[in-house]
Amino acid sequence: LELMRMSVRKDYRGRGVSQALCGEVLRFARARGYGAVVLSTSMVQVPAQRLYVRQGFRKVGAVTPSLLGAVVCFQMFYYRCDLSGDT
Repeated sequence: LELMRMSVRKDYRGRGVSQALCGEVLRFARARGYGAVVLSTSMVQVPAQRLYVRQGFRKVGAVTPSLLGAVVCFQMFYYRCDLSGDT
């Protein structure tokens, strides 16, 4: 299952909304028998990266998406949360 474009309005950040949404995605995926949840985020989304790691995701890759990205040292990071064996 791919988690795409999760965003919380600025005035609601810091209230646990992202954590609750991410947790619900993981529960949804487990209940339906998915083996993993994957996502991508940019290198500048540091709070999102921290959230994903706290939720059990691990970084599995990085890519520079374009020549311009290479010039400015921009990367996209890929994360995966394996669900097999979870309870």
